[in-house]
Amino acid sequence: MRKLKALTVSVLATGLITGCGLGTAGGYVRSGELAGPVADVNLEGASIAVGSKDFTEQAILGKMMVILAQSAGADTQDLTNVPGSQSVRQAMLQGIMDFQWEYTGTAWITYLGNVDPIVDDQEQFDAVQDADAEFGLHWVQPSAVNNTYAMMMTRERSEELGVTAMSDLAELDESDLTYCIAAEFASRNDGFEPMLEHYDIPPASPDQRRMMDQGATFQATANGECAFGQTTATDGRIPALDLVVLEDDLAYFPKYNLSGVIGEELYELYPQVEDLVIPLTERLDNETMAELNARVDVDGEEPGDVAWDFLVQEGYLIDE
Repeated sequence: MRKLKALTVSVLATGLITGCGLGTAGGYVRSGELAGPVADVNLEGASIAVGSKDFTEQAILGKMMVILAQSAGADTQDLTNVPGSQSVRQAMLQGIMDFQWEYTGTAWITYLGNVDPIVDDQEQFDAVQDADAEFGLHWVQPSAVNNTYAMMMTRERSEELGVTAMSDLAELDESDLTYCIAAEFASRNDGFEPMLEHYDIPPASPDQRRMMDQGATFQATANGECAFGQTTATDGRIPALDLVVLEDDLAYFPKYNLSGVIGEELYELYPQVEDLVIPLTERLDNETMAELNARVDVDGEEPGDVAWDFLVQEGYLIDE
């Protein structure tokens, strides 16, 4: 299985490199002695290709799994940092990857073609799990991490206006309602205009909205160029700039809970892989994920180093 997989991975990686100018983040990854809740997991004899998408959170999480699987004795292939969600999805469906971290909302809407999200976290997960079982993918119970779209503002302005939740915006004077948003969010079915309507917030005039790249919304919001900026809930720039994410108190945004996804072949042979994943999903939350992301995006650390430090500090590994 490994030889065939290696050949297929080579073809995939070559296509990604030539087609997109990017490759995987494979390279030297440390391993140690498993400890704490994963101490008894043994994957001797297993071959596991661990993949991830090409953004910070995925890189950190992917490296965590590479380190854990390697430390459990598995022959581990590092396929983290693959560009594009669809590339990772296809790699999982074709058995090129055996494990990835995924978000319930991404699977439900982007991969499975549904239009309407399910409000309840667990019901959304159950629906994705049932649907993806037909594609040979096993979803591990999700974490509290919900990397959905969100709106943010400065802490100072939040305290001044008494705004902590999205429904508070409907009570504000129109002069306080200015927005920094990205083009994709403005055009999505679960994006800006439907959000205003859902919360009974007055439509925004052109003077009330500024369109910019997603990455620019953080500093623009912190600088006061707009009162409210669009973000995703676990971005590391939120704590770095002391911004506040508003509570989605009327449940508008789809749920993007983080889960481990295991390929059917690996899960049938080594179901104990799940025992490596569950302790992580039970520990991670949005605040923790944002802090880890900030170490890469703000402080310039390597994802693999951040992953290693977290696993050691949280007692999943002993540094040999």
